[in-house]
Amino acid sequence: MKYHQIQPPPHLRDYVRYYWALESSGRPDEQAHFVTIADGSPGIIFQQSPGASFQEGKELASIFLYGQSTAHTRIVSPATFSTIGVYFCPHALKSIFGMDSKELTDDCLDLDLLLNGRRLMERLESAADVEAKANILSECLWEQICRNDHALQSATRYALQRIIRSQGGVSMKDLRLELQVSERTLERRFQEGIGLSPMLFARICRFQASLNQLRNHSYDKLSDIAFEQEYADQSHFIRNFKEFTGLTPFQFRKSIQETVENFPVLVQS
Repeated sequence: MKYHQIQPPPHLRDYVRYYWALESSGRPDEQAHFVTIADGSPGIIFQQSPGASFQEGKELASIFLYGQSTAHTRIVSPATFSTIGVYFCPHALKSIFGMDSKELTDDCLDLDLLLNGRRLMERLESAADVEAKANILSECLWEQICRNDHALQSATRYALQRIIRSQGGVSMKDLRLELQVSERTLERRFQEGIGLSPMLFARICRFQASLNQLRNHSYDKLSDIAFEQEYADQSHFIRNFKEFTGLTPFQFRKSIQETVENFPVLVQS
């Protein structure tokens, strides 16, 4: 598989982390198996292939917008494909599209339908290369921002930044005291702006920190990760890891090829 990553233009860097592209050539009778991992961010995927892709048995549109994930899912696609994706910042559904983020949590939406018939897919299909596709997506996103830009409320943005900086370690009680808001108010605003409760988003941030430590082999034994990421014990860390990946840390190391971060290929036994 051939992977390529493209940085967004400066005016989109508060909304888009990066664009990614993945290409694969396989036999007509082969399939590619992917597992998506909860990572705290929504995104867009556009795929050109000789057949449809399916997520947990549900056929996916050729270009779709997906929301926050609270658990792992499996995707099966033809082995030959050309894909470009947008990896958004956590608040993108609200900020770019004006959506209540919670409406798309654990779900996806045909992007062509959302854009009211603007033929984004046709433009992408006729683009000469990955960079041209990224430019088309940038133009489309900027158009949406200019039309819909709904900046996060300052309290929600502050809470988001505090949780990310602490890698999920901030106390929710301390956060509410700093913001002078009730638990219910913080929960409602975070659900609308991010698509998850602040507690669940914090859990995903901590999981991602542990996953990065596993990826980088910066540990001697799994209990080191559990300790450094402040899990109650190793079994708590393993349960949390399996919730968001469907695999134990040992199984993940053994059976996963992570070409695209948080969108890895599941090696078939």
